[in-house]
Amino acid sequence: MTGPRIETGGTLDGFLIGERIHRGGMASIWSVTHPDHIFPLLMKVPVMSEGVDPAAIVGFEMEQMILPRLSGPHVPRFAAQGDFDVQPYLVMERIPGPSLLPLLNELPLPWQAVAKLGTRIALALDDLHRQHVVHLDVKPSNLLARPTGEIVLVDYGLSHHDELPDLMGEEFRLPYGTAPYMAPEQILGQRRDPRSDQFALGVLLYFFLTGVRPFGDPQRLAGLKRRLWRDPVPPRRLKPECPPWLQEVILRCLEVHPAWRYPTAAHLAMALQHPDQVKLTARSEKLKQDPFTTVLRRRFREQPQVSAMAKAPVRHDGDAPILAVAIDLSLAAAPIAETLRTMVARMLTTLPGARVACLNVLKQGRITLDQTLDEQGRNIHHQRLVELRNWAIPLELDEGRISFHVLESTDPASAILHYTSSNHVDHLVLGARASSLRRTLLGSVSSQVAAQAPCTVTVVRSRRMRTAELPASKDEDSDSWTVG
Repeated sequence: MTGPRIETGGTLDGFLIGERIHRGGMASIWSVTHPDHIFPLLMKVPVMSEGVDPAAIVGFEMEQMILPRLSGPHVPRFAAQGDFDVQPYLVMERIPGPSLLPLLNELPLPWQAVAKLGTRIALALDDLHRQHVVHLDVKPSNLLARPTGEIVLVDYGLSHHDELPDLMGEEFRLPYGTAPYMAPEQILGQRRDPRSDQFALGVLLYFFLTGVRPFGDPQRLAGLKRRLWRDPVPPRRLKPECPPWLQEVILRCLEVHPAWRYPTAAHLAMALQHPDQVKLTARSEKLKQDPFTTVLRRRFREQPQVSAMAKAPVRHDGDAPILAVAIDLSLAAAPIAETLRTMVARMLTTLPGARVACLNVLKQGRITLDQTLDEQGRNIHHQRLVELRNWAIPLELDEGRISFHVLESTDPASAILHYTSSNHVDHLVLGARASSLRRTLLGSVSSQVAAQAPCTVTVVRSRRMRTAELPASKDEDSDSWTVG
């Protein structure tokens, strides 16, 4: 069943749909109205067409979880959201002011204007960080200005919330973000440090001041990693009228190690507001990049320290483990899915603080080009998320204690193993399939995972599956595995 058609003049859950304001590769933005909401509204609808990036769907899930938890003048007001298994959407306040994107046509800006703008953005970031959110995609198009002067941060698809599952971090190996603005630790996979947003703001201030991006716009991971050891050209070399104190602030924001930046965005705002109190260091007097010998030493001697800092494992208390359960969602494996859910429910009674992560591995062909839509025209990735949510409903877990993930891989066992390793899973529960010739010859997913998983593994077999004669073809070549 496909979702309702979104078009001008139509209605969706009581919202009258107006003009389409924006159409992007990941979502469309519509103007909407509703009699219960007196402020201007926007509706954001994710793209579910053929070939859509799975990260777009996961990012929309993150925004649906994060936006309702935010408040204050620096975020858009949340109005409503659509059920993911019918038609996902987000309705939020329409900010009347423009984004900072048009300012790119006026660069470089006077240093006084850059400092004032930086103060407003830093205050907005401080407000967001106090609400346990790291934005991780601070850039001109995601910064809007209210008529009253406050900067509003929008688009939380890549964000991290301290009290919610980090779907983006758990599901994707490569870092997601906007290349010119990504912090070094973000590139290395660390997504929970608020000072990453400081780095992005430092890039923006540098860019608005000089008209040049400090680290360019790299399109490959190797290019992104250069900022871990190569410092930018000092702003005063490109714009001599920049005062030393402002260069001090910008270069401090652009430090490789988060600990060398400001402790909080509030400290950064105070520095921009009170330049006479900025402590000047060697950063303020730099007119050249670091010498080549320094760059080499930083790359080959200090790089391991940066990498270890960014990839340090998250510590979990013994009464709050991460529990994963692998389930085949195919129709033939329904009995084992039931048994696994019962097993997880029993385990949760003794682990009241446990976090449950539901993972589905969508098996991909090694050579063939995979379709992203099913025979009914539905996005397969989206449908798997719906199935995962339906499987978990009887567990009755709060949103912050359960998450749902659809990974795409040619090898389900490898995908499960990577997830357990990358996300520091404490206990993995998965089902064993019924015996068959194919399973005997090629081995099973459960046996491969049990042999290699870096955590405790429980393998469960349904009694019904022991006695039933299931077909070996589709069952053993199932394209669906779930970890929950």
